[in-house]
Amino acid sequence: MVFSLFQAMMVMLKNDQNQNMSKYIGRRVLASAVIIGIILIAVATGIIQPNPTPH
Repeated sequence: MVFSLFQAMMVMLKNDQNQNMSKYIGRRVLASAVIIGIILIAVATGIIQPNPTPH
């Protein structure tokens, strides 16, 4: 995710019209969605347990 962020930054700094920055941003969004999905599945199956009192 961090690598994709820096790739998008380099495209933005070069101001290259041939490369599409949304490809890198889309990868970050997809990676975030996959990570959240894995966490939700792990909580639902009992592999990890959420903190009952957040303070």
